[in-house]
Amino acid sequence: MAITAAQVKELRDMTGAGMMDAKKALTETDGDMEAAVDWLRTKGLAKAAKKADRVAAEGLVGVMVKGGRGVAVEVNSETDFVAKNADFQALVRSITDAAMAAGDLDALKAAHVGGKTVEDTLTAAIATIGENMTLRRMASVEGESVAAYVHNAAADGLGKIGVLVALKGADAGIGKQLAMHIAATAPMSLGEADLDPAIVEREREVQTQKALEENAESSKPKPDAVIHNNIIPGRMKKFLEEVTLLGQKFVMNPDITVAQAAKDAGVEITGFVRMAVGEGIEKKEEDFAAEVAKVAQG
Repeated sequence: MAITAAQVKELRDMTGAGMMDAKKALTETDGDMEAAVDWLRTKGLAKAAKKADRVAAEGLVGVMVKGGRGVAVEVNSETDFVAKNADFQALVRSITDAAMAAGDLDALKAAHVGGKTVEDTLTAAIATIGENMTLRRMASVEGESVAAYVHNAAADGLGKIGVLVALKGADAGIGKQLAMHIAATAPMSLGEADLDPAIVEREREVQTQKALEENAESSKPKPDAVIHNNIIPGRMKKFLEEVTLLGQKFVMNPDITVAQAAKDAGVEITGFVRMAVGEGIEKKEEDFAAEVAKVAQG
C-alpha cells in the first residue's frame, strides 16, 4: 500500500525515529501504526510510544478530597482560552464538588448543581461561554487517607494533570510526594498484577524478537536457553519496574523504589488516579495553508 507523508510524520512524532526509518517501518507493516512502532523498537530505533503523547484536547481536570474519598473529573473545551476563563473554572469546580457524591459518570451527569442537573448546567454554560464543552470522565479513590496534586494548575484544584493517591495508614506528607511522582512518571498500573496482560504480552513479543535479532547479528551468539531464560526475563523485569508504580524508582530518592518509600513512611498505596487533559483524544490537524484559505473564505 502507498504510505503517505502524514503517516510518516505521525510515526516520527510518536517514536522520534528518522524519516526513512519511519517510512520503512510503515512499508514493512502495511501501514499498521502500532505494528510499525513495534517494528522500530525491535530494531532499536524507537522507545515505546504512548497514545497519550498524541493528545490535543483542551480543558481542565478538577480534583477534590473530602475525608477518605478523592475524585477527579475532566471537562474538555475547544480552546485553551476557555480553560483560563473564570466562569469555566467555576463550572469545573462545581462539577468536581458534585462528583464527591456520585458513583460514576452517568450519576454525575444526573447530579444537581444550583438547582439543575450537571448535564443541563453544562449545556447552559456552552450557550453562555460560546464554545463546545464536554464532561468526559470521572474517577475516584478511597482510603484511610487520600492525597491530591494538580500539575500546571490554573486555579486551586484545577489543572492540566490531576492525581489522587489512596493510602492505608496515616499520611505524614508522603502522599503529596507520591502524587507528584505519579504526575511525572505516568505509571500504567499500581503493580504487576494490575497491568493489562495484553500490554505485557506485546512487550514480551517485542523484546523476544529484538533479542533474537541481536543474537543473530552478534559475532558471539548466545545459546537459545540464555536468550529465553536470562535475557528476555531480565528485560521484562526492567519493563515492569518502569511502568508499575510500586516498581518505579522514587523521583524524590532514586535509590529506592516507590514501594520502599511508602513502606519507610509507614503507609501502603492502595490505589491511584492520574488524569491528564485530553488523554487518548486526537485532534484533527489541518495544514496551515488550508486553514488560512478557510478563514479567507469566511
